[in-house]
Amino acid sequence: MKKKLITWSNVTTVVLALLMIVLVVSPQAKAIMIEGLMKIGLFKPPVENTEPAKTVSGSANTAPSLLLKDPEGKVIDIKNQQGKVLFINFWATWCPPCIAEMPSINEMYARYKNNPKVMILEIDVDNNFSKSVPFMKKNKYQMPVYNIASELPRGFLSGAIPTTVIIDKTGTVVARHEGGANYTDKGFYKYLDGLISK
Repeated sequence: MKKKLITWSNVTTVVLALLMIVLVVSPQAKAIMIEGLMKIGLFKPPVENTEPAKTVSGSANTAPSLLLKDPEGKVIDIKNQQGKVLFINFWATWCPPCIAEMPSINEMYARYKNNPKVMILEIDVDNNFSKSVPFMKKNKYQMPVYNIASELPRGFLSGAIPTTVIIDKTGTVVARHEGGANYTDKGFYKYLDGLISK
């Protein structure tokens, strides 16, 4: 008796193997998969409560000086932004979780861009405007991109990206998250609105 070469099991195995190869080879494919998982409720931001936390790792952290430069050469210091809530996201164009969370950050940016009490700062860890600016334009993302123009403060970025740091209006670091997240989550908006209204 001859065995069938084309069976449901064989087809499924081949399809799964091809999918795994594509996910390993293509950061964009991996980002699409992660973004899909974000949309079904995985990868929520680290803020579950409605009251903003006042500490990170059990102690208050005042935001240090960090100089950021935009593509036109304008430099800002995050230390001089008191009175504003800062959402600082460290990312790279080659990072699948960074790419996956970018649509939600863009949507959040659109929601708050006209609010003078909020700054959303997308920082390219490669410090390469020649890649990050075309990436933003190609994907029709509205938020501006920055490069680091000074020494990076200790504790802001430990090597994992994406990393998000949130600083309240008093200049206190109130949250830090490593890994991708869906920043259009209602709980996160409630948290951010709480920081803005204080």
